[in-house]
Amino acid sequence: MYLLHPPNPLNSITATGINTSRHANLRKGDYVGHTIDLLHGILLLLVLSVGAVTAFRSFNLPPILGYLLVGALTGEYALGWLKENADFAFMGEVGVVFLLFAIGLEFSLKQFLSMRNTILGLGGMQVLFSTLGGLAILSYFGVPWKGALVAAGALAMSSTAIVVKQLTDQAEMRARHGQLALGVLLFQDIAVVPFLVIIPILSGANAETKTALEIGLNVFAAAILFVTMLVVGHYTLRPLFHYISRAQSTELFNITVLLVALTAAWITESLGLSLALGAFLAGMLLSETEYKHQIEIEIRPFRDILMGIFFITVGAKLNVAVLPELWQPILLLVLGLTVGKSLLVAFLTRYFAADDGTSLRTGLVLAQGGEFGFALLSLALSNHLLTANESQAALASIIISMALSPVIIRYNETLTKKLLGDTYLNQRSKDAHDVSAAIQEVEGHVIICGYRRMGQSLARLLDTQGVPYIALDLDPAIVQEAWEAGDKVYFADGTRPEILLAAGLDRARMIIITVIDMEVAKRTTEAARQTRADIPILVRTRDDRYMELLENLGSTCVLPENLEATVMVAERMLQQLGMAPDELLPVIENIRSDGYKSLRSYYHGDKAKSAKDTGETFLRTFILQDKDYANGKAIGELNMLRFGISVKTLRRGNIRGDHPDMSTRLQAGDKLVLEGKVDRFREVENLLRSGGKAAKNNLSMLKEAEDNPH
Repeated sequence: MYLLHPPNPLNSITATGINTSRHANLRKGDYVGHTIDLLHGILLLLVLSVGAVTAFRSFNLPPILGYLLVGALTGEYALGWLKENADFAFMGEVGVVFLLFAIGLEFSLKQFLSMRNTILGLGGMQVLFSTLGGLAILSYFGVPWKGALVAAGALAMSSTAIVVKQLTDQAEMRARHGQLALGVLLFQDIAVVPFLVIIPILSGANAETKTALEIGLNVFAAAILFVTMLVVGHYTLRPLFHYISRAQSTELFNITVLLVALTAAWITESLGLSLALGAFLAGMLLSETEYKHQIEIEIRPFRDILMGIFFITVGAKLNVAVLPELWQPILLLVLGLTVGKSLLVAFLTRYFAADDGTSLRTGLVLAQGGEFGFALLSLALSNHLLTANESQAALASIIISMALSPVIIRYNETLTKKLLGDTYLNQRSKDAHDVSAAIQEVEGHVIICGYRRMGQSLARLLDTQGVPYIALDLDPAIVQEAWEAGDKVYFADGTRPEILLAAGLDRARMIIITVIDMEVAKRTTEAARQTRADIPILVRTRDDRYMELLENLGSTCVLPENLEATVMVAERMLQQLGMAPDELLPVIENIRSDGYKSLRSYYHGDKAKSAKDTGETFLRTFILQDKDYANGKAIGELNMLRFGISVKTLRRGNIRGDHPDMSTRLQAGDKLVLEGKVDRFREVENLLRSGGKAAKNNLSMLKEAEDNPH
């Protein structure tokens, strides 16, 4: 029994991505018409994509779902605006090429080795058992084993984009369950490679009659090719990019990146494998070079646009009309992806010695299908391992699970508390007790939350001064190395009040928060201040935009790195200019004492045109004209402060004065340096030019006074 109706092959797509015979006999007029139709289609998709992605982002949903919705609405099964088109399919396949190239760039051998137990053990078992489970379900509904195997592999994948973004937003990426989920996702990325190898092999000529031995030999040949490309690329790509970089040409660099990615894809495709496999290999080779980050930046526009088209073509394959007939397999697959995969991951994580709460939270985080699932389904369709009808249930279940995923991840802790009850709470208490028992005799110490470079440097400084400290971090590798070296660092989550109490917050002299992630810093500040009202809290931030927010949450002192660097340069500058130390110290202290106010405003140039509610303070110069409303008015009379704008500097001729008095009357030719938020400048400039609402109010008051002289 098939999942749907009789097969409906995708006639316009071949194993290489495009049926060239479709264009072979086009006359000139037909070619022009085809080009215009293609342009119309692209414009339509761009317009709809902008609207859909904007709407989905406003609801904090993944933009992938917006692209899928556009495809589903405009495809031949719905409105019919997007006809089955080999050109769109080819652009989508190139999008997959760039996605795998980007994944290859992100592959880190060092990270792989440091997390090898999680990646190979937990990740490997998850993919294996999830694939077997999906294979059993699909085979039960009559899908041939080759197509079922690929579709099951697609269902085994989770969404890296959704998981990483959601956990980062929730400040859970460095938590234990976040790190375990990341390890599984890394293995899933690697596990795509074997599927990229076997899909063309299973779909090749005489594939039905191939024995297991023949398939094994083909896989072995692919492995030899894999190793050969790695060796050749290792010795050629770095010298090539060294040579290209000497030209200092961005255009040449970009062309070379495209050439390498597409050439590698062409080589593997020419040898009977997939385009995406070659791109992954090229990205993995370039990830070990010093050009990795620049390449990531350069390919991002190509990747994002083409991946958007790819997801649209995937959504277009979804036949919404027949989904009610498939409610049983769809429901079963959705339950398998959300409930089944969650429980499987939780069980495997528990087997790898994590506690019940962490195990269940890891399972909930990974309970969805992913973008790689779409890529594998698309390759299976183009290689005729699945028909369009057979793929409907798998496609729909992945989309539904991805739509549910942000909500499940957002409330993963709440769900864990509900499901585990006292068990979860007892484990959290045990974690706090373990930390408390280890430091019960420490008092008058400093608590350092975040034990990276800055945290370690501060710990060493405290140690040399004889001040005890306790450090908390969620990177197990750092904690293990530092602990073995004798540092007082513990694997614990500083955003939890009970952990801070266990670390002796009630006996501590100070808490220092050095984490880079601002969400973690905010939650830690809030937890510390709610637990103890009088303890000094020092927070490090890379950006001064978060100063007010962190201060409002209760931090005693916020140290922005960007402004502190300016202070340090200014101090050295004045020293070199010969300023005496007793004169220099008050200048520097004055800068810090007013919250760096003198440094936080500056001219942003073109950046100000696109800046919105960023929290930054901007400067803008306004020249007063003869006919302006503000001419002859006192600064205080204009009441610009109600817009959050003040006059930082007034220049009249060659005379310049900072922070002029409110009683100062303005004259034509005055140059005002306005200070405030960028989105309020227009209102103030309107006020200075024509009086804005103030002028209208004054006129109405004068008219009212004339009408009612008494």
